[in-house]
Amino acid sequence: MKYFEELQKAMSLLAEHPKTFFIGQAVEYEGTGLYDSMAHLSAEKKLELPVAEYLQTGMANGMAIQGMIPVSTYPRWNFLLMGTDQIVNHLDKFAEMSNGACSPKVIIRVAVGSIRPVDPQCQHKGNFAEAFASMTQNIHIVMLNEPEDIVPAYKHALNRTDGVSTILVEFADFSKE
Repeated sequence: MKYFEELQKAMSLLAEHPKTFFIGQAVEYEGTGLYDSMAHLSAEKKLELPVAEYLQTGMANGMAIQGMIPVSTYPRWNFLLMGTDQIVNHLDKFAEMSNGACSPKVIIRVAVGSIRPVDPQCQHKGNFAEAFASMTQNIHIVMLNEPEDIVPAYKHALNRTDGVSTILVEFADFSKE
C-alpha cells in the first residue's frame, strides 16, 4: 500500500459523490505534487484557481453554504495561511453565528511541503496543524501519517453529518516513497 496510490483512491472516492467539487491551484493543471493524485478525475469536477487563497477559501465557504461539498486544495500550509481569516472567523463559526441554522462542510486538503530531493526552505514546508487546532473548535484536523489512514479519513470527512469541516494534512515526501 503506497501513500500516493491511497491518495488517488481517496480522490476517486470523493469525486464519486454528486455534491463534491475540487477547487484550488494545480487542480486541473500541473504545477504541484497534489495535481498527480487528481489528474485522473473528470475536468467537470474541478476548477483551477489563480494564486488567490483568500478568494479560494471564500468560494469554498460559499459553495458549502449552498449545499455543495467543496474539496479546497492547497499545495502547502504556507499558502493556506492567506485563507486563515475565512477559515477561523467564518467557516469555524457559521453554526454559532447562525444559531445552528447554517453549518456548511468544507474538506480542506493541504500538504506539508517536501524536503527531498530539493529543500524549498522554510517558507514552503511549514506544518501549522497545531496552530489551527488551537484557533478552531468546529474543524477536525487529521494528520495523514500512514497510507492506511488516507481513504478512511477522507471517507469520514465526506460522510460527516455534524457540519464539521475537516483539514486533511498530507505529507509531500511520503507520496514519493
